[in-house]
Amino acid sequence: MGYAWAVGAATACTLLGLAISPRFELVNSAMLYLLAIVAMALRYGRGPVAVTSILCVAAFDFFFVPPKGTFTVHDPQYWLTFGMMLAVGLIISTLTETVRKREKARAQLALEAETERIRSALLASISHDLRTPLAIMTGASSSLAERGEQLSAQERGALARSVYERSHEMSELVDKVLQMTRLESGSIQPARDWVSLGEISSAVIRRLGERLSSHMIMAEVPDDLPLVRVDAALIEQVFVNLLENAVRHTPPGTLVRIRGQIDGDDLVVSVEDLGGGLGEADTRNLFAKFQRRSERRGGVGLGLAICQAIVKLHGGRIWAEPLPGGGKAFRFNVRMDEVPEAPAATADA
Repeated sequence: MGYAWAVGAATACTLLGLAISPRFELVNSAMLYLLAIVAMALRYGRGPVAVTSILCVAAFDFFFVPPKGTFTVHDPQYWLTFGMMLAVGLIISTLTETVRKREKARAQLALEAETERIRSALLASISHDLRTPLAIMTGASSSLAERGEQLSAQERGALARSVYERSHEMSELVDKVLQMTRLESGSIQPARDWVSLGEISSAVIRRLGERLSSHMIMAEVPDDLPLVRVDAALIEQVFVNLLENAVRHTPPGTLVRIRGQIDGDDLVVSVEDLGGGLGEADTRNLFAKFQRRSERRGGVGLGLAICQAIVKLHGGRIWAEPLPGGGKAFRFNVRMDEVPEAPAATADA
C-alpha cells in the first residue's frame, strides 16, 4: 500500500504542477514534490519514502527541468535540489520510524504492566475468595474423616452439605474466570435466536430461588414485549450476575425489581434495588475486572465485567445509575430487530 501511495503521490504532484506551471515559478512545482515526500515520510517507512523521492525527482526532472521531456540536466543547481528532496525524505522517515519504535516500545511496556497488574489482581482475588471455602471444606471433611462414626446423622449431613456448597462456590468462581477469559479472547460467539426476555428473567428467578429467598423479588417484564434475537444462555448469565450482585450488596429484605421496557429501537432491562446508592468512584470503575465494592462480600470481582462483555457482544451497552428515591439501577439494552413472519402453512394437494 505504501508503494502504491508513492506512485499516486508523484502522479498527483505532477498533474498539479503542470496545471500551475504557466502561472507560477518552477520552484513552486518543486515544493509540491517536497510536500508529498514529507507527507509520505510521516506515514510510511523508508522503502516507500525512497521510492516516492526517486519518482518525484524523476518526474520533476522530466516534466519541469529544462530541457523538458528528457532526463538530461544542464544546470548543476538542480542536482542540489534533487539531493535535498531525497535527503529530506530519508531524514524525516528515519525520525518518524524512531518515534514509532519508541511509541511501540512504550505501548509494549504499558501492556506488560497492565498484564502484570491483572495477573496480580487475579491471584489476589482468587486466593482471597478460595481461602475461606477451602478452610471450611478442610474442617468439615477432616471432621467426617476423623469422627464420622461418632457424629449423628444430622451432623454428618450438615458437614456434607457444607462441603458441597463450598465446592460449588469454588466451581462457580473458576467458571467466571474462564468465561471472562473466553469472552476477552473472542472464542465465544453468540448463538442468536428469537427469545422472550420475560421468560429468561422468570427462569433465572426460579433457578436462583434459594439465593434470592432473603430478598423481595419483583418482576415487571410485560408479556407483550417483542422478542429479541440474542444468545439466551449468555443473556441469562447477565441476569444471574446482576441479581446476585444486587443480593450480595444489599441487606436482607431489600426489594429487588426487574423491569423491561421499550426505549426507541431498544429494549431496556433494569435490575433495581432499594439498598445503598452509588458513589462517583463506584460508577467510574464499576464494570472493571476484579473490582469489588466491599472486601467483606464474596466474589472475585468479575460478575459485572462479564455482564459488560456479553452485552457488548450483542451490540448493546450496560450502565448503572442511582434511583431518585434512593437505591440504584443496573440497565442494559438489546437492539430490537424485526421479527420474521412465520411461514404460511401449505395445504396438501
